[in-house]
Amino acid sequence: MSEQTFSIGELAKSMDITPRSIRFYEEQGLLNPTRIGQNRIYTKKDQVRLKLILRGKRLGFSLAETKTLFDLYDSNQNSKVQLEAMLKMTDEKRAHMQQQLEDIEMLKAELEDVEARCQEELNALTLHTLKQGQIA
Repeated sequence: MSEQTFSIGELAKSMDITPRSIRFYEEQGLLNPTRIGQNRIYTKKDQVRLKLILRGKRLGFSLAETKTLFDLYDSNQNSKVQLEAMLKMTDEKRAHMQQQLEDIEMLKAELEDVEARCQEELNALTLHTLKQGQIA
């Protein structure tokens, strides 16, 4: 029984991305399809790698970080080194996200302060204008 293969178009359609994106990931060394003439032939392994690339992007991993994990996996599947590297990267991502959350909360508080001061000033101007209208 032969392994399931995909053309670049089929793989792109199955992952809801463009063939150009797949070629980019290939240029970055993340995918390595076989070729028959000018045609790229992708395997189930390539499809899994592409899923991992896209998931990594959603989680905030750079392509270089994803490539590092792939290289570790290729050199020694399910190795302690690979798992430790993944844990370190996820810990760094979590710390970065926590810092971003704190930064966002601080900016939100600053915006609310500016908004309150502007509203107070507008209310004071409106009251002043109303008083001026009553005097005249």
